[in-house]
Amino acid sequence: MRAPLRPRSGCLLLCLSLSLLMLLLQSLWVPPETARAMPPGRGPTDQEGPRHSVRRLALRLDSLSSQIQRLAREREDPPPAQPDLTHILKNFREDHRNLLHSMEKELLRMSQKIDQLLQRTPLPLPPEHTSQRGLPQECEVPDNSEFSLCAGKVEFLRASWRSDPCYAFYGVDGSTCSFLAYLSEKEDFCPPLPGRNRTTLPWHQQLRGHKEEAMIQTDLGPLYDSMGIGKGPAVRFMRSRIERLAAKWTEAGEKMKLKISSRAPHRLKVLLYPGVLAGGVGQRFGEMVERGGPLGELVQWADVSTSLFILGHNLTFTTSQTHLHSLIGAVPGRGSCPILRPLPFDLLYTDYHGLAHLQGAMGLSFQHYQCRFRILDSFGTEPAFNVGEYAHRHGYNTAWGSWSLQPLQYMTMFPHTPDNSFMGFVSETAEDGWAMHTKAHRKDNMAVVYGKQDYMWQGKMGYLEAVSRELEIHATVYQPPGRPSPLPDFVTNHGLLPQDQLQQLLWRAKLFVGLGFPYEGPAPLEAIALGCVFLQPRFQPPHSPENSNFYQGKPTTRQVHSQHPYAEDFIGKPYVWTVDMDNTTEVREAVRAIIRSEVKPFVPLEFSCEGMLERVYAYITHQDFCSASLPTWPPEGALSAQLGPLGQSCVAVCRQASLVCEPALFQHLNYPAAFKRMGLICASTEQEVDHLFPAYNPWGRRCSLQGDERLFSCAGAHPSYSRLCPCRAYQPGQVALCPLCL
Repeated sequence: MRAPLRPRSGCLLLCLSLSLLMLLLQSLWVPPETARAMPPGRGPTDQEGPRHSVRRLALRLDSLSSQIQRLAREREDPPPAQPDLTHILKNFREDHRNLLHSMEKELLRMSQKIDQLLQRTPLPLPPEHTSQRGLPQECEVPDNSEFSLCAGKVEFLRASWRSDPCYAFYGVDGSTCSFLAYLSEKEDFCPPLPGRNRTTLPWHQQLRGHKEEAMIQTDLGPLYDSMGIGKGPAVRFMRSRIERLAAKWTEAGEKMKLKISSRAPHRLKVLLYPGVLAGGVGQRFGEMVERGGPLGELVQWADVSTSLFILGHNLTFTTSQTHLHSLIGAVPGRGSCPILRPLPFDLLYTDYHGLAHLQGAMGLSFQHYQCRFRILDSFGTEPAFNVGEYAHRHGYNTAWGSWSLQPLQYMTMFPHTPDNSFMGFVSETAEDGWAMHTKAHRKDNMAVVYGKQDYMWQGKMGYLEAVSRELEIHATVYQPPGRPSPLPDFVTNHGLLPQDQLQQLLWRAKLFVGLGFPYEGPAPLEAIALGCVFLQPRFQPPHSPENSNFYQGKPTTRQVHSQHPYAEDFIGKPYVWTVDMDNTTEVREAVRAIIRSEVKPFVPLEFSCEGMLERVYAYITHQDFCSASLPTWPPEGALSAQLGPLGQSCVAVCRQASLVCEPALFQHLNYPAAFKRMGLICASTEQEVDHLFPAYNPWGRRCSLQGDERLFSCAGAHPSYSRLCPCRAYQPGQVALCPLCL
């Protein structure tokens, strides 16, 4: 048995460790006379070089080490006789407490000082980038009307070039000539220096190469290789999902090959970067996955990756910020400078976290390439929140918006925000042979509750008791080891289950019971695909950023009337029943009707492998946000213009006509003749920047046109305006595509 470490031994060990650290720090110190001179005009603290600061830390540690050695020696000497052993122990505890307090204070000082040193000390730079060759000895800031921002940028660099090592990496050394060389050759704010030709900025140059055709590929081996193994529970979940669906993906790929045999697009280089899985956030997200955390994002990332691969594109997958920086050519530093070379990817799929990582690594080049970004955004970003200046001026600021992308670059999990592109995912179904084997064990009196964490069950006991009077209830709630179950006695909890075991449980059940949260996840569609009926709560009043903590701060004004609006609006009965959770009579009557009903497994086309491949193919082929010309897809022939009543959004106007709003078609309504075709007489016509326009105000017969195409919005309503709405029809089971859109 190992003996416990005695207090005296612990002090000696601590003393030895601190002494070694002190020697290490002292070895870094050089005498003041050999230290390089600092620029004049700095205070005493600033004039200390990094090595002077290290010396001071070493002296502090030396003093602390001496105190610890003294304490250790005192403990080795026999203590004077004390009449009370309790008094001895009390003194020992007091000394120990004081020592720990002193150590904590000193380590905190060390941590703060080291952070300051790291911020003031540039990263080591490759020799070829430490200086700019061939610069003049003296330079004057030019007064050139074509480069009106040049002088301001020079002053900015003069004040802050030391704040980011990337400037020194590009040869900035504090001289005016180096500022002007950087601002003309790495950024485009100044004219070229005399004797130095102006060339295309390195990160503006076009990559050359022969464009191959994208050919359907059904061998998923290279996709598994690109995702790697052992990258944490989140990536393992994604890979296992792809493997389970491999046969269905292969079958869908063969069908897709026949549909597009004569229309194969170019093979694109695509970067997939789920920022939510990177860094500390990624580690916490991975831990949550194993404890019943959210899986919807991972389901979508797995299916997007597979769709792009099967369609024949060249994928690079990473969850590492360091790897991301090397892939995009980021320079050492904190992201103030543009990347080294042209971006080697035609498209970058990421999320809000990844968008922030990219901005923090690309400097000015972020804006140049933002048309290539595609953002997986589960809950949508409405145009009013998307344009930073407009959002700030009109009260639409949130932590998630203000990126000023084209709204269709955001790709949602469900078609709830037509201003964005509906990307979706695939509803996982059971294999036919396994399903036939399990069908014999189906129980018509069994319900499974949708909620993997116990907090989701709070306040729902009356609702669940009403269900339990008709059906036996099963759960898959994460149960920490050694903790008693918080679930009621009438619930059988299986704990978190692997996906195949969860499928078996759902295949046996009659009912899948929603608790109101999580909102709009993939699980209800997968339960319906396995033959369950989905019972969900109705929200009265509807949930929105005004009354829901979950939606508060999200870039949307949506009114959510139930836990899963897509299931309610696009699927409905007999597969989906929406009830008042507090009305136990309504709940029991719905459950009894469900027990009497017969439903078969159902998957909407748009949530099948084939439907998702069609959708992704259409986006890859037709969506081009880098072109200066107006969009040509969907074609103008798909437009069905509608004039809405006062106070109604275009989402509602189009839905009432059994159509969907298509923001890419707003351009055909944004001119005076469109009002005339609607039978409206305009006393005045003005172009303004407002997400409600184009619109008509009957008081004064005022016609308003949109002044910023990024604010074309299907969302938004005002009681003073009738909106001109670009509606279109859609393919059965494929709401993202018009009848002629594929």
